[in-house]
Amino acid sequence: MEAKALSTAAIVGIGESTRFAHETFALRDTLFRDLVENYDFRTLAVQDSANVGASLDAYVREGEGTAVEALADAWRPWRTEEMAATLSWIREFNRAHPDDQVQIIGIKPAQAKSEDYDAVLDAVRAAAPERLDDLSAHLDPIRTAHSMDEHVQRAKGVHPGRRFRDHAREASELVAAIPGIDESVRARMGLIEEFHQHSVAGRGSYAGEAELWAATIIGHYENTGRRTVYWDGIAHVSAGSAALGLAAGQGDNASVGSVLREHFGRDYVAVAIGFHHGNVGVAEIPAPAADFLDAELGERGESPLWLDMRTDPIATPVKMRVISGVYDPTRDADEHLAIHNLAEAFDIVAHIREVTPVAWLA
Repeated sequence: MEAKALSTAAIVGIGESTRFAHETFALRDTLFRDLVENYDFRTLAVQDSANVGASLDAYVREGEGTAVEALADAWRPWRTEEMAATLSWIREFNRAHPDDQVQIIGIKPAQAKSEDYDAVLDAVRAAAPERLDDLSAHLDPIRTAHSMDEHVQRAKGVHPGRRFRDHAREASELVAAIPGIDESVRARMGLIEEFHQHSVAGRGSYAGEAELWAATIIGHYENTGRRTVYWDGIAHVSAGSAALGLAAGQGDNASVGSVLREHFGRDYVAVAIGFHHGNVGVAEIPAPAADFLDAELGERGESPLWLDMRTDPIATPVKMRVISGVYDPTRDADEHLAIHNLAEAFDIVAHIREVTPVAWLA
């Protein structure tokens, strides 16, 4: 299916069922490039912070640094050779179209970076060296979340024990009690505390902050009129009711896509890219359980297989597999998105039979 099927939308959300597969990323990237080259889409929105989005944008629009350098502080799932290749392609497109460039935005608020921890530690070392060990005891363990999310650490059994949001809160109180600390340093400590409060582990939910993230996309479109492609997981781009099997008991939550559908109506188009089986690096993924939509689609043999829910709807509940950083092969049947009405959740469903791993940057 060509991107023409998506071409009349204002916003196109393209979601993958895993962030670890080369083939699902490549299919999403192909759609994005087609929408840019042939249908005047000029913004790529990604699930990352505003400051990371600004770094990516500086590279693709101004040639600042390299694609790999631009990804240095990005959320780990973006730090792949595939994403670097996408950024390089956008950079070349923008070089050839200096008056009609593609922009990148991060949909989350500005977040803490590794250098923020160093700045806070340096300031306390200078102002109150006797408090440095106490501060380090809070900041050293929690900064690891920037290389492996806290909830993933818990799933893999490498978490140090105490909740990171509690460490961050006490570190913030410690810094606030030291006189003479510059306000810019206090602001950095505030970013660190917010980062851990709003993480998956800090919130205690996989749902994200849909209204806040969607508002970034809506505001960008209303301010610029730039048609936008939004990249995320299928749970976030879904325009209808759904719940992660991993989050059993949390109930349905608003998704970014559902907020966008409410705002834009059918001018928001949602695409889901799923797969049947394969190796994603972190695990060998078996064939899905028989009651998964992926099992049915995999039996058709065609790869990629395209389904247009607008012309041939599947208006029933389905399960689509979701492979995240906390995937456990022993509970493969629980690793899914439970969708109440597939045709309401997604306009287009694409399915790949077998996948291989993405290539992680060093």
